[in-house]
Amino acid sequence: MTVTLRSFAKINLGLRIGASRADGYHELLTVYQTIGLHDLVRVSIERGSGIEIHCADARVPKDETNTCYRIAERAMQLLRAKGRVRIQLDKRLPVQGGLGGASANAVSTLLGLERVLKKRLPATERLRIVAEVGSDLPLFLLGGAVLGVGRGEQVYPLPDLPAMACVVVTPETGVSTPKAFGEWDRRKAAELRSAGESMAAVPTLTIAWTSDRISRLSCGLSAWLSEQYSGAPFGRGRAENPLLALVRAGIKNDFEEVVFPEYPELGEAKTALLRAGAKYASLSGSGSTLYGLVASKAAARSAALRVRRLGWATQVTATLSRSTYWRRMFVG
Repeated sequence: MTVTLRSFAKINLGLRIGASRADGYHELLTVYQTIGLHDLVRVSIERGSGIEIHCADARVPKDETNTCYRIAERAMQLLRAKGRVRIQLDKRLPVQGGLGGASANAVSTLLGLERVLKKRLPATERLRIVAEVGSDLPLFLLGGAVLGVGRGEQVYPLPDLPAMACVVVTPETGVSTPKAFGEWDRRKAAELRSAGESMAAVPTLTIAWTSDRISRLSCGLSAWLSEQYSGAPFGRGRAENPLLALVRAGIKNDFEEVVFPEYPELGEAKTALLRAGAKYASLSGSGSTLYGLVASKAAARSAALRVRRLGWATQVTATLSRSTYWRRMFVG
């Protein structure tokens, strides 16, 4: 038996970087939002033992460094299952693109194994093992709009939002997330030193400074959620799409401060999206993918064409609500 799943991508609706932690990670605050772009993941179990991964993209590892491999290994142990796991990845999402493709593939592998085996892990166990493998895996066990805190692995479902058209720009450049974090730390420490702070005071001041940035986004999110739950009108006349109301709350991706100077062409792509009519444009994660939220599907097609004429690869899609995410996940 083979199970095929759509492994949907995510974008980040704002991402604030907090202080560096003792475990080497950073505190984060972000809103994840699943979108319609996806890979295909096929999972089957054959006679024998072990795990094999097949993918035409040479950049995708086929060994235990692949998140799908690590998830499959844990799942087979916890489900007390035997057999040779075969995972076929049809990659359509960019590698190192900031869309969470590898993480989404891993969660699809877990869900596919459960269906093939006709066994299911407890929900809390699912969340635990995916968080051990990667920071942004847990969001794919929820879908829709998801608040991520901690290193991004602590997830909380946000209100299910109506779909909004989205233009995605996928540059050929790949951005390393660890390098982006390293550059963030270096720049912020340098800024404080240039302001006349002593070296000894920099770590404490950096924590206070980054905590303040997270607090500002938290305040904006809280105000937005209050409007959602209270039913307050968005603007005047016709109700505003709640995603645009979130944008109005002042969301921002901190990675743009370090990625755009290193890769100026990515900043140019964001500008192109805004000039083409996007209501909001941003880097997703640490990049290199960018997205623009657009008022309608027709406007998205027009914007994508304008950006494509400038030499950028573009795709038109839409945000996925939680219910749509799960309804469309399994193929056939």
